[in-house]
Amino acid sequence: MQSNKYLLLVFLLCFYAFAKAQQDAPAETIIDADEVAGVSSKEPYDPLRPAKAAFYGAVLPGLGQIYNKDYWKLPLVYGALGSTIYGVSFNGNRSERFRTAFKDRLAGRLDEFTRINEDGTTTEIFSDDALINGQDQFRRRRDLFILVSAGVYILQIIEANVDAHLSQYDVDDDLTFGPALYFDDLGQTMNYGLSFNYKF
Repeated sequence: MQSNKYLLLVFLLCFYAFAKAQQDAPAETIIDADEVAGVSSKEPYDPLRPAKAAFYGAVLPGLGQIYNKDYWKLPLVYGALGSTIYGVSFNGNRSERFRTAFKDRLAGRLDEFTRINEDGTTTEIFSDDALINGQDQFRRRRDLFILVSAGVYILQIIEANVDAHLSQYDVDDDLTFGPALYFDDLGQTMNYGLSFNYKF
């Protein structure tokens, strides 16, 4: 008997809460459909955005990344370009030093790789063949660093263009793909899988 009273009390409370929820809204909170403007959190699609990002990246390295608001990529762009340009400069200077030394030696002048001993004799640190090989080796490295610098420059333009394309890609929740876990009551086991959902 006591439990029936509690059950009736719970039923009446639920009925009262449901009835309260069904009350008509006050007149000031009702909005006509004409007054509601379409509000979208998405930016409108700009078909020229990738071209602008690529153009800015071509004008000044890193400017395409700034246009895309990817500021964290600037140290990567300038670090890669700076290191390759340093490689061009370092190897170019070394190649020029070996070339100048070889030309001085051919002209009979004292070069930077020849040392004068205390007794007045000279000692060559590098032979003529070593000077030629060093000049060629550092020139090849310089040329390689020039190609790598051009590659980094082109790569940052392509990255800005692709990032601008992908930043406008529609990734709403209508299409989802993810892991699925469910418990099988019959076999008392946990099943794992992938779930692919599309909402209309």
